[in-house]
Amino acid sequence: MPSTLIKESVWDYPRPPALIADTRHVRVEFADETVVSTNGAYRVLETSHPPSFYVPADDVNFDLLVSTRKQSFCEWKGVAVYWTVKVGLQIVENAGWSYTNPLKRFAAIKDYVSFYPSLMHACFVGDEQVQGQEGDFYGGWITSEIAGPFKGGPGTWGW
Repeated sequence: MPSTLIKESVWDYPRPPALIADTRHVRVEFADETVVSTNGAYRVLETSHPPSFYVPADDVNFDLLVSTRKQSFCEWKGVAVYWTVKVGLQIVENAGWSYTNPLKRFAAIKDYVSFYPSLMHACFVGDEQVQGQEGDFYGGWITSEIAGPFKGGPGTWGW
């Protein structure tokens, strides 16, 4: 009898969000360069959203990143600062973000960086290439292990 894969429903994720260590290999690529390669990520799980993966600064190729002036505020994590990814003439502004002084509950991701998979050429969890969450506000990583519907696309802001 075939086994049935039980998916995580994003509607079962908590609010306030949970911070979960994840030792699977996470890789981010842009313009044939590896921006990130790590086995030390954290997933942030929040109701109705695909997880965002945060990677340790030591595993980020900062030669490819330039800090920007953009900032945003998350009620759970605090003030985020943003990063532009630049490889030769290929540039994507505000493609990643991090928290230099996160709120206490998220202290573990201080200086960790997360990236919008929709802006990178490829993001992987293990051997699976992820899909980016729809919309330009959230940076969720959609894998085969999660089920939606996902907030972020047109018509979902009022959910």
